[in-house]
Amino acid sequence: MPRIQRKPEEVDAIREKILQQALELMNRVGYQEFSMRMLAREIGVSSPTLYSYFQGKDYLYLCLLTRGFSRLYETMLAACRDLKDSMEQMAAIANAYIDFGLDSSNFYNLMFTWHVPKYNDYIGSPLEPAARLELETAMKVVNLALGTIMTCAGKGYLLHDRDARFILLSVWSTLHGYVAGLNNTLLNYMHENPVSVRQEFQRILHEILVREVEARKVKNTRSSKPGRWQGRNVSLKKVRRQTAE
Repeated sequence: MPRIQRKPEEVDAIREKILQQALELMNRVGYQEFSMRMLAREIGVSSPTLYSYFQGKDYLYLCLLTRGFSRLYETMLAACRDLKDSMEQMAAIANAYIDFGLDSSNFYNLMFTWHVPKYNDYIGSPLEPAARLELETAMKVVNLALGTIMTCAGKGYLLHDRDARFILLSVWSTLHGYVAGLNNTLLNYMHENPVSVRQEFQRILHEILVREVEARKVKNTRSSKPGRWQGRNVSLKKVRRQTAE
């Protein structure tokens, strides 16, 4: 009897179920211990059936990372889309990042916390295209935040690329420490109710952002080459267009 051809929406639904189960299982047993055979048993299908949807563990893992960074980007973009002030946009982006990290901790662990393979580990392998897509999706998150920081310098001023990236690194490191500390309960040993200090934490982070931008911004002499980040006060609208491409 010929095999029944599934409809595209049925295939998508099955792939979605596999991704959800894989994410949960990977968080339970860890990336290193996770295997396609283990996932097949968890879902209740044969290994060949599972491989017909995802070609292997690493490809499945890269699909999960791409999905996670895509959701984070959309969450951050939606949070700041209707705001005009750049500092308010950064506050909204930071708040959205925390929400994502706490509400989607399974994704967050895989994306930011664990020691797992990165793009460079796949260069020259058959999985390089999938890894490149994952990296490009992750960089949309970076570029959205970086472009917003650039505009925080204000009209007539700019931040050099190296300074904007340092500020971004500082902000992200602080946010990551807070989210990871809540997710792994470490902050419970440092504060009686770490969730309750979220607003105060974000206020201090905002003050740090304002201070660093004010200390590092310079007059815009418009001497930069067109089309580059360096030395330009890039509008958020243009950043969104670039990251969407």
